[in-house]
Amino acid sequence: MPTTPYHAKLFAHDLTRRSADDGTDRLSSALSDAQVDLNPHQIEAALFALRNPFSKGVILADEVGLGKTIEAGLLLSQLWAERRRKLLIILPANLRKQWSQELADKFHLPSIILETKSFNEAIRARNLNPFVQPQIVLCSFQFARTKDVYLQQVAWDLVVIDEAHRLRNVYRGSNKIATAIKQALAPYTKVLLTATPLQNSLLELYGLVSIIDEYAFGDLKSFKAKYSRLSSEEDFAELRERLKPLCKRTLRKQVLEYVKYTSRHALVQEFFPTDDEQRLYDEVSDYLQQPILYALPSGQRQLMTLVLRKLLASSSYAIAHTLDGLVKKLEKALAEAALVDSPPEDLGENWEDLDELTDEWDGEENPEEIVKSLTPVEIEGMKAEVLKLREFHTLARSIIQNSKGENLLTALRRGFSASEDAQKRQGAATLQQKAVIFTESRRTQEYLLELLAQTEFAGKAILFNGTNNDPQSKAIYRRWMEHHAGTDRISGSPTADMRAALVDCFRDEASILIATEAAAEGINLQFCNLVVNYDLPWNPQRIEQRIGRCHRYGQKFDVVVVNFLNKRNAADVRVYQLLDEKFRLFNGVFGASDEVLGVVESGVDFEKRIAGIYQKCRSPVQISFEFDALQSEMESEITDGQQDAREKLLNNFDIEVIEKVKVQSAQTLDTFNARLWSVTRYMLDDYASFEDVGHGFCLERRHQGWDDCPLGNYRMAVSKSDSADMAGQHTYRLGHPLAQRILADAQGVQLSEAEIVFQYPESGKHIAILEPLVGQSGWLACGRYRMDAIESEDHLVFAGMTDDGQVISTDQCRRLFDLDGAVVDERPLMVGQSVEDALNDQLTTRWQALAEDIGKRDGTWFDVEMDKLDRWADDRRVSLKAELDDLEQKIKEKRRVARQAANIPDKLERQRELRKMESQRDDAWRTYDQASRDVERKKDDLLDDMGSRMKQRTQEERLFVVRWALIFKVSRGDK
Repeated sequence: MPTTPYHAKLFAHDLTRRSADDGTDRLSSALSDAQVDLNPHQIEAALFALRNPFSKGVILADEVGLGKTIEAGLLLSQLWAERRRKLLIILPANLRKQWSQELADKFHLPSIILETKSFNEAIRARNLNPFVQPQIVLCSFQFARTKDVYLQQVAWDLVVIDEAHRLRNVYRGSNKIATAIKQALAPYTKVLLTATPLQNSLLELYGLVSIIDEYAFGDLKSFKAKYSRLSSEEDFAELRERLKPLCKRTLRKQVLEYVKYTSRHALVQEFFPTDDEQRLYDEVSDYLQQPILYALPSGQRQLMTLVLRKLLASSSYAIAHTLDGLVKKLEKALAEAALVDSPPEDLGENWEDLDELTDEWDGEENPEEIVKSLTPVEIEGMKAEVLKLREFHTLARSIIQNSKGENLLTALRRGFSASEDAQKRQGAATLQQKAVIFTESRRTQEYLLELLAQTEFAGKAILFNGTNNDPQSKAIYRRWMEHHAGTDRISGSPTADMRAALVDCFRDEASILIATEAAAEGINLQFCNLVVNYDLPWNPQRIEQRIGRCHRYGQKFDVVVVNFLNKRNAADVRVYQLLDEKFRLFNGVFGASDEVLGVVESGVDFEKRIAGIYQKCRSPVQISFEFDALQSEMESEITDGQQDAREKLLNNFDIEVIEKVKVQSAQTLDTFNARLWSVTRYMLDDYASFEDVGHGFCLERRHQGWDDCPLGNYRMAVSKSDSADMAGQHTYRLGHPLAQRILADAQGVQLSEAEIVFQYPESGKHIAILEPLVGQSGWLACGRYRMDAIESEDHLVFAGMTDDGQVISTDQCRRLFDLDGAVVDERPLMVGQSVEDALNDQLTTRWQALAEDIGKRDGTWFDVEMDKLDRWADDRRVSLKAELDDLEQKIKEKRRVARQAANIPDKLERQRELRKMESQRDDAWRTYDQASRDVERKKDDLLDDMGSRMKQRTQEERLFVVRWALIFKVSRGDK
């Protein structure tokens, strides 16, 4: 559109103003800069996190695969645009590179991964706190814990914690990582991302909420007393209401209208072990069922039994290595005359999930005290066990060919055939052969690579595990580093870069990725639609995580899942039946639904139930009986789980809100892009050549001071699909240095009073609100007002009138600038005093009305915060009173016992004990009274803090005053 300098100045201020609305305007900068198709639920989640200005943070708990990373990216992008750039992301180490790359690719946000090496380099470069960076900082949970002193010294604008369920046990106090992170970041706003906010207990939800806001609930004792059972509808409704402003959750089934998912299909690869393999299994299984085992630490017997059974099922190579480790551990214990108190040192290398599994099973077994010296019976028992383990080891070493491994090639051929059929059905232009094979053992992983090296897949398979220190992986890493030298693809974190290099190699070169559980979290493999479960976990959550690497948003084809099944093992057959038929993990659009997985929560308890059946059952009849009982129990729980109370607690999905966001975001983005383009064309008129059609231009020369703006071709991606065609061009967006220069210059233009003639179109889309003004003229003023209260926000305020003194509305003033316009007289106009006074009065009146609306909006959030504080204070009083009531009850019982004493000496002794308890009660009452006053004082402090934040401070800047006229646009045919 033909634009005047007044249009340009107005649009530049509008594009850069800070909004505190709860509509999509609040995210306009982030929506414009995002180089990814955004779904309405993601925009609504980001708005939810920004809505309450008093909030200390939220939990974004969308189901797996719905884009929580995108939601957090929108938040970070908006804060970055608002110059609030002290931003931190704490996450699992294996996700750092993925996050860094997605921030760069999808939001143009710079980031730095802080780990020991980069931290120490920053210290040597005299950065006294390496967490103070000009980029977004990413670090692992472990690193955040070790550097918590540095963390708390930065005034963070926002902290994002991904996979936040890892901190769920913070309420226990024994979780050192969670406690350190919580304490270090207590004052700062946090967004927690997790697909599983509720796993084992409501107390875990209490823990996560306490990380965000200590005043959301009272203390652990009061929460337990009131909510641990949710026995009444009233308590349930109250807890749901208290969680509503803190937690946002969306399920896959709720967004099917605009998020399309492919299906998954299962194939079973049956195999039958040889007699030697079966003998090894039976003998080791009998050994594990013995009442006393010296090779396994008593405090970890259940866990170690599970691991050994899984390694036994994986391959003879996996169990042989571990049996050798058990022999050495037991021989060392004998030499030291002590019991075994820990697993073999290298077990964690073979079974990489040992540490995480140990953490999940923590506290489930009560180890007996380790006896310092061994008895003769124990010594003889240990010696006999060493001999038995050596026999097992010899047998395992003798099994070179594994029946399971011999079926791998058949499984791959069947899987690739089904994968290609799925690609053909869904219109693939070219067929690809990609498969990810999951195993639970590093030794089995090496064995599978050697197997494939003797087939047509030789040289086409690569490994992915927790260390990736094999020669092949190192070579891939070196090539990747050389290829990306000098680019921002290199994060500086060797671990993160290694993972990125292997994923890129699998996508572009290799056909097969043989992976341990290290690949089940944090990598995206949408380009692959064949998953092979060579070893099948017993934990349904872990299986869903594996399949979810490929079967996720962005997958174009149906995913084929191949599962290996030992037909000579009755228990294995029943486990698979449960996972397939009851959990529905392997077929359909969603796989295991949230309701079904919710029944087993984290899956640990289910895993233990399965392990228990393997441990105590010796015959097929026993196995059948136990699994029938478990299946019956699961059927009942899954049926009840359809209306699972825990899901209702967090489900606040509103389709009307989502539809509104969908429409608003499209309108906001259209207006935003149109205005950015309009300002750009006006300001670069003498510096660039523009395409006649489309949104591209060539910057041919620079304005003075624009040294950071490269010359060349630019294109604005009006739709995100345009982003795919940007090769050789700069992506033009609000956050680009060129756009920032343009907008700053446009805002700084000094404009005197002038006359603008706006042209109303005779045909096309009419603006009804302006029709009464056609043929009229008058005056118009615009000012930018900044309100600093709970948050800082900018507003453009208009004043307008016709020549006959009629006031024109704010919307009419604003919509005039949606029309083409031309300055008809460059000479400054004289504004009469009466006109100036009228415009000033209008601006003042309209700004006061706006400020009043802001005050009412903030007052609503103040009420929400007050309700929270009142409930917190009530919780604390209830908790304190409960301790007193408990003590009173004990005193009553003591009096009853004292009266029953048989003689005077006993009565005297009981009365002395009673007086001691009564004295304790009196002290407790005084403590209660003081604590109650402390609660009220704390509440007063919080009120004072809120009051100071709500004080309104205003800045005003007059942008321009113009004389306006509105005429019909003259078409060429009328000339």
